[in-house]
Amino acid sequence: MGMRRKAREIAVQTLYALEFTDVNEQFQEYSLLSQYQDILSQIAESDNIDPFSSLYAFAEELVKNAIINMEEIETKIDSHVLNWSYDCLARLDRSILHIAVYELLYTDTPAPVIINEAIEISKKFCSESTGKFVNGILDAINKEIKEGAHQERPS
Repeated sequence: MGMRRKAREIAVQTLYALEFTDVNEQFQEYSLLSQYQDILSQIAESDNIDPFSSLYAFAEELVKNAIINMEEIETKIDSHVLNWSYDCLARLDRSILHIAVYELLYTDTPAPVIINEAIEISKKFCSESTGKFVNGILDAINKEIKEGAHQERPS
């Protein structure tokens, strides 16, 4: 397994663990930002990952920025989950989607890489059908992003 996939897995596990913490809804972003580092370091330590490694730094970047951009990411996911709402999704599915959508929106990592990584993480932690579900959502979001970028280009 590649280093970046391991970092993504740790980021997903961290967001998932944060789903079970007490969070003041009024100060959700602040609450999550103040708690994620302890959870991330515990998960990394259990996997014998050096907190000064590039793997750890990438996982931390994913978690921190996914939290900072949480509202936009949740809105984007919610608009592509047909016949469901974001809140009805399984917590682990939400965590996987959250990290992947952050990367689609805010990084220059190629979309096929992001989508494939999310599918593989889904298969590892969830099921084959979850991988298909995640693929469908991320593919739709990626198409929307591409269409938006295409429309913004001057003629």
